[in-house]
Amino acid sequence: MPDPRKKKKFINLPTYTGGKKAFATFLQENIKYPPKAVEAGVEGSVLVEFEIDDNGIVHNPRVLKGIGSGCDEEAIRVVSLLRYEKVKNQGLRVKSTTKTNIHFKLPAQITYNITVTSSKKEPEPPQAPQKTEITYGYTITF
Repeated sequence: MPDPRKKKKFINLPTYTGGKKAFATFLQENIKYPPKAVEAGVEGSVLVEFEIDDNGIVHNPRVLKGIGSGCDEEAIRVVSLLRYEKVKNQGLRVKSTTKTNIHFKLPAQITYNITVTSSKKEPEPPQAPQKTEITYGYTITF
């Protein structure tokens, strides 16, 4: 016979407000691809480890696996902006350590091919000069 008691969570871990989709959206909106990495054509993932305190603030972000060209620093900057929900653990102040991958993919470049073709047009015949009207004005003062 199964035990009807409710399972207890002994330690509540901080979660990002809105869940995984909101987390991914936040990363997409805030990552600025470093110009140095764009020039070098660097793509890849940066593995970042960071601590979250009981107030939901990120501390001590560090790169475990980087790709260089400014992407590591950008990953640390974005992770430092994260704010998690506050956690209550029966008066205990708990820090949790989390790892996340931040993906850097070069933006799609749109190329346009423009072809110019010339066609000969017959010159238009010159138009006769238009006659301009001459108007005179009189001012009479007394």
